[in-house]
Amino acid sequence: MRTERIDLRLANEAWESLMTAHARLTALFAAEDMWGEAGMREYDVLYTLSKSDGPLRLCEIQDGVLLSQPALSRMIDRLAARGLLRREADPDDGRAVRISLTEDGTRVQREIGRAHAKSIGRELGAALSPAQMRELRELCTRIVERPQQDA
Repeated sequence: MRTERIDLRLANEAWESLMTAHARLTALFAAEDMWGEAGMREYDVLYTLSKSDGPLRLCEIQDGVLLSQPALSRMIDRLAARGLLRREADPDDGRAVRISLTEDGTRVQREIGRAHAKSIGRELGAALSPAQMRELRELCTRIVERPQQDA
């Protein structure tokens, strides 16, 4: 555990900078013409599923997206109705379902993903050096992987 005193002003300024950068980049990317078959939030769900080794439960998908559980459930319903996702019974829990990408869902995720990766590269590459991008990745990973303490 850290014994040094936390500078609350600095911590809040760092948080505000992170959130401002996220909001600016999200607005920039949302305005681009790459989201034809899936909106930006829908893509987020498809991408989260594409990173997994197999089907995920709703709560596992929710860990990777910025949506409430009810909003995520409705989005899963819409994506499944469009043939981008499939539901299957959870072999470990008869009340739950697991969700995975269909072949069409994988295609849509990859097509949008290629365009989105280029946009990310363009924006981050214009603002940061490769060393700074590695440092940003390391800092964010450190925050995400920090063990959570009960509040």
